[in-house]
Parts: sequence; C-alpha cells; structure tokens
Amino acid sequence: MESLLIGLMSGTSLDGVDAVLARVSDHDARVLAHASAPFPAALRTELLALNASGTDELHRASLAGNQLARIYAELVWELLSRCRLRPAEIAAIGAHGQTVRHRPLEFDASPDGRWPAVGYTIQLNNPSLLAELTGIDVVADFRSRDLAAGGQGAPLVPLFHRHWFGKAGADVAVLNIGGIANLSVLSANGEVLGFDCGPGNVLLDGWTSRHLGQAYDQDGAWGAGGTPDPALLETLLAEPFFRREPPKSTGRDLFNLPWLDRRSADFTHLKPVDVQATLVRLTAESCAHAVKAWAPECTRLIVCGGGALNTDLMTRLRASLPSAVELQGSQEWGLPPLQVEATAFAWLAWRTLRRETGSIAAVTGARGARVLGAIYPR
Repeated sequence: MESLLIGLMSGTSLDGVDAVLARVSDHDARVLAHASAPFPAALRTELLALNASGTDELHRASLAGNQLARIYAELVWELLSRCRLRPAEIAAIGAHGQTVRHRPLEFDASPDGRWPAVGYTIQLNNPSLLAELTGIDVVADFRSRDLAAGGQGAPLVPLFHRHWFGKAGADVAVLNIGGIANLSVLSANGEVLGFDCGPGNVLLDGWTSRHLGQAYDQDGAWGAGGTPDPALLETLLAEPFFRREPPKSTGRDLFNLPWLDRRSADFTHLKPVDVQATLVRLTAESCAHAVKAWAPECTRLIVCGGGALNTDLMTRLRASLPSAVELQGSQEWGLPPLQVEATAFAWLAWRTLRRETGSIAAVTGARGARVLGAIYPR
C-alpha cells in the first residue's frame, strides 16, 4: 500500500522552508515535487530572537507560529497545484515546525529521584491552522514523545537514513549539515547510531550576517578567502560538548554568537574573514572527528543539508577525513541535499498514521522506540 504525503522542514539555519510531495510505501519514499520559500526578513529576525529569553515571548511565539503555518500552507498549495492534486488525495502533512529551544533532560527531576528529568523542546507551529488552511491532516510535534520516554528527542532522521541510504554488507555514514550537524552511522549489520556533532551552518551564517549583512556565505566564497587561526580553532574545539559521548543533541541554545564571542574574546585582533575561515574548520573538524570516533569502519560518508552546498566547507571536510572515506552528496543516492529532511518528515508522518515507531532508542537514549507526533485532523 502506498500513500501521498507532504513533508515540511524549516531547520535551525533559519533560511526558510523546504517542502516535498512524496509517494510513500513500505519499501520506498519517492519524491514527486519539491518547493521552497525563504523566510521574510522580519520573521527570520523574530525567530532568531525567540531562541533567547525576551519580552512577551508567549505572545510573539504564538504569532510567529501562525505566520509559519501560513507559509507552510502556501507551499502545500504550490505543490498541489503543480501536481494537479486535490487535498483529499494527500494522506497527511508532516510538519516539523521551527525549533527555537531545545533543552532535553536538563530540568524538573524530582529531589527524591522518583521522576527523572524531562526538560523540553519547542518547535513553533500551528498545526491546527495548517490543517484548516489546507484541508489535509497534519502530523506535528514529533520530538516530545521521545523526551517523555527519557530521550533527547533528536536526531529523528537516522531511521529514515537507514531506510534510504542503508546498504547491506557495508558501513555507511550520513552527515546532515543544517544549522546543527548530525551524523547517522548505518552499520553493515543493521544497527544505527546517531547524534548531533555540533555546529553546522549556525555560526557560519551568524558571523556572515554580522559582518557582511548577508544571510549566509554563498558557496563559502568569503570564508575561502580567509586564513584559519589554529589557536582560535583549538579554543573553540575545547567546548565540552564535542567530547561528550552519544546520545547527545544540541542547538542554538549552546552554539550561538554569544558563545562565539566569549570563546574568541582573546582573538579580537583577527580579521573577520579569518574568523570565518576558522569557523569553517570548526564545523569540518568536529564532523570529521565524529566520523573517526564513531564510524571507524565507514568507507562512505554521504552529506546532505545546506552545508553540502558550501564548496569551501566540503573541501575542508574532505581534508579532515581519513583518505579511505569516500565523500558523496546525497544527490548521488537520488535525493538532493535540500530534500532529505523534508522527505524524512513525510516518511515519519506516514509511520505515525500507521502507528509505527519513528525513533531509535539507541540514538536518542529513550527507554524504547516510540510512535512520534500528534495528529491534527483536517
């Protein structure tokens, strides 16, 4: 049996939304169409601000969720129009929402140890409004169920990575470089490990915005013109997160410009372009370290996400990996880098509708795999 689903993904890079229409079955998840839309500048600024404490947060977050739902709905209608489909022909929309806080397992443990810490993760969205605007069932809030079971709630894409990129008889690793970078290790025996490596584009984009007034460094051209500073790189890599063992996840709560400013306080003499070049090295080396530490038998690394389009970053990553590891873009496996996560959440929504688990306990650290997401009927 197969179904048509739409997947929507707006990641920590805050660059916009990717949407796919996919035909999903037990054995396949074929993309029929892809659409994307950048965030309006004012919304991007507001979403970035909501990653930190501020005035009237609940009110502002609610309005941002409404605006996100409207952007999502416009992309859904674009896909339907392009493919000449009616809403009734779509089984569901998988809408991840926009992460603005991610603090799993950090708070609220009872003093007597009866209740373990749960913490929280917040993905702004208004799935009820999205269902109303599209006339399609919406699956959202994918991460909370895993947190309730004692997990990190992230990353959630390794199960899909196994489905799409897993290769019998070989160890394969998949590196998604969005705002945050996460690695899936797909072992030849079918076992899966996954975790966040550290910053992907989040610091690169933030530094570019501060000094060039641009949302990101196109093709990594600016950073490629700088000279990495070894001492600054060593200071940045001293962050304890890099040495933590999985399960682990992170976000803008840790890796942000204030973090960079604190770590680089003794390096204000450096040119901004040299700091950018150092940040490219930080992303490349932290990702390569994760591969070497947790996928030592891997001979193929598949890269997806917006970072896969950064030529300088890919060059630095290639130089940081063992020579035996072949670097490939996800497009070589039939799924372009900007479509992977949206397709993953269409596929996860399909599993939710079927009451099938969408998480891997070994990845998130939860007490077991769980059915993810909440269903908002049309």
